[in-house]
Amino acid sequence: MHVVCVTFEIRPGAMPQALPLIEARARNSFDCEAGCHSFDVCLADVGRTVFLYERYSDAEAFKEHLATAHFRKFDTADAKFVDAKDVRNYTLSE
Repeated sequence: MHVVCVTFEIRPGAMPQALPLIEARARNSFDCEAGCHSFDVCLADVGRTVFLYERYSDAEAFKEHLATAHFRKFDTADAKFVDAKDVRNYTLSE
């Protein structure tokens, strides 16, 4: 299982515009991609941090995710809302 953890720092005041885009991306990924097993959107209790926890069948399924229209749309749009972005890839221990 391939795990991707993404942390976004959302620009001040931009959460109302950014969060619906992030949530739509998560729904589309989970609903439309056979290789996506989970896509959780987590909000920090304090501050402007959004954490994504994504699980894919394998690294190839994640590559396919990166090529989808809904990912590309969000990836372009997030530049308006995101101050910082950290993406980390892992393999789930079995």
